[in-house]
Amino acid sequence: MADGILGEAQPWQQVLALIVAATVVMGSPGPATISVTAIGAAFGLRPSLAYTSGVALGTIAVLLAVAAGILGMLTSLPVLAPVLATASAAYILYLAFRIATAPPLAERGSMATKPDFLGGFMLAIANPKAYVAIGAVFAGAASRADTLGVSTRLMVLAAMIVAIHVAWLLAGTAFARFLRHPLASRIINLAFAATLVLTTALAALR
Repeated sequence: MADGILGEAQPWQQVLALIVAATVVMGSPGPATISVTAIGAAFGLRPSLAYTSGVALGTIAVLLAVAAGILGMLTSLPVLAPVLATASAAYILYLAFRIATAPPLAERGSMATKPDFLGGFMLAIANPKAYVAIGAVFAGAASRADTLGVSTRLMVLAAMIVAIHVAWLLAGTAFARFLRHPLASRIINLAFAATLVLTTALAALR
């Protein structure tokens, strides 16, 4: 009965259901999204665009990998999962240190070192949570009696990945105006660094 109802859903309803699922599962706090927010807060909007672009494109690469069935290969080779987790955790700890020790915005010169596109891209493709979350959303959509097709699902989810990371970046940059005060800057940066480490630890324990 349920399959019949889902099968009768209009395409726009199926797209809306996919967007809601992506927002809940892929948009939840995790190592990549929290890192984008923290970088935005620590460095401001413009200096954070390259890193955020790297995370978004890396996550889209994960989406394509999942769609191509690479998730099945990863699960069939258990030794790869710890390697990805270790690489991701190491970079996240480095990133947390960079955020925690970032100087107030007013004290930064134009040559201040900022996380770059490559760092964001590598974090995204080494983030185990991305494979699990995207795999759950993609497989869930594919298992329903819908008429969207793989290409439509890929386009919708790719657009959601960009939108989700932009939203987290803007949330972080909302704090940037407070970061010109040395004490507020240190407190906020430490809080974001601790949150980044905590969300990574929680993701690893799931």
